[in-house]
Amino acid sequence: MPKSRLRTERGSSRTTLMLLGPAFVAAIAYVDPGNVAANLTAGARYGYLLLWVLILANLIAVIVQYQSAKVGLVTGRSLAELLGERLPTAPRRLYWGQAELVAAATDIAEVIGGAIALNLLFGVPLLLGGVIVGIASMVLLAVQTRKGQRPFEIVIVTLLAVIVVGFVSGLFVSDLDPAAMLAGVVPRFEGADSVLLASSMLGATVMPHVIYLHSALARDRHGVTDDPGRIRLLLKATRWDVGAALVVAGAINISMLLLAASSLRGVDGTDSIEGAHAAIVANLGPVIGVIFAIGLLASGLASTSVGTYAGASIMGGLLKVRIPLLARRVVTMIPALFVLGIGFDPTQALVLSQVVLSFGIPFALIPLVRFASSKTLMGEFANAAWLRWVSWVATAAIVAINVVLIVLVIAGI
Repeated sequence: MPKSRLRTERGSSRTTLMLLGPAFVAAIAYVDPGNVAANLTAGARYGYLLLWVLILANLIAVIVQYQSAKVGLVTGRSLAELLGERLPTAPRRLYWGQAELVAAATDIAEVIGGAIALNLLFGVPLLLGGVIVGIASMVLLAVQTRKGQRPFEIVIVTLLAVIVVGFVSGLFVSDLDPAAMLAGVVPRFEGADSVLLASSMLGATVMPHVIYLHSALARDRHGVTDDPGRIRLLLKATRWDVGAALVVAGAINISMLLLAASSLRGVDGTDSIEGAHAAIVANLGPVIGVIFAIGLLASGLASTSVGTYAGASIMGGLLKVRIPLLARRVVTMIPALFVLGIGFDPTQALVLSQVVLSFGIPFALIPLVRFASSKTLMGEFANAAWLRWVSWVATAAIVAINVVLIVLVIAGI
């Protein structure tokens, strides 16, 4: 290969590498404590049955997050800002209300997860643990406020590395069943409870607040440009960014379910995080138990910071109101601390919060696909026909599983 071409390719690779980052911040939302609760519960109750849900959800997530970043890069506006510009006042406020409810459900899961981790590691009472997690997340947000997005990305990616170790390490000492894993790739359910869990897993993986967020992250990181060549470069880097980040997130989620299916199924109490941790310690050893709890703590700290960032982006775009991130962090802690204070089962709160997220997905996903497919808005960068159809099929599937869940709950099945 000529030296000049080799230098060009190396330079191109370095440029792409330097542009990575926003998707890894967004990916934190895919491995938050809600994912831990949903995936461990699914594996402990049903073994490998719902493995296909995680695979499907992660494939959908790749498509969704790329489109969100693309909309931000091409238009120079976040998804929430585009909605805010097009909706009349009353519908815009209602839209913000449902998005804020989703953000609140997200925060409940993240603070509770961090509190559980502190309880497992140090015996800290859950309510006090929630306060500690909230304060620690303020420190992380201060990094973003004072130092900018790149240092914030570095901190979040570091925590993501801790999460990988925390949730994947147990597989190396687990007795996996390859035949059952293969069977778990075939879509099927076993009753209403498995549908509820599938919806929870879907909500925990394709999270609506991060659909809004990624468009803002990409725009804020790379700036606004109308140069088609620059946009093409950024979109190329974004494809690598999204692909790499969600391969990592998908591996973590699948590892959680496989760990529960192989080591925790049939063990009493393993449908809760605390019970799963106790079973991990008993079956896999205290070292794996500590690593698991550290991963859970990193997940709670990172995801609650990213969730607050997302909520601020949503509020700014839909209400055109901006409040300091730290002030918002204080306010959004209240529902989570209330749930911890009244003694509601924390793992059940986590699973239910993910169901709420699943209901919020269509409100973010439908306008995203419309905007990303609009030639008027996106010009030459509008979705190709195949991507448009795949996106609408994925959206229809998500809506369908939510409708089935509502019917089952109303029928009391």
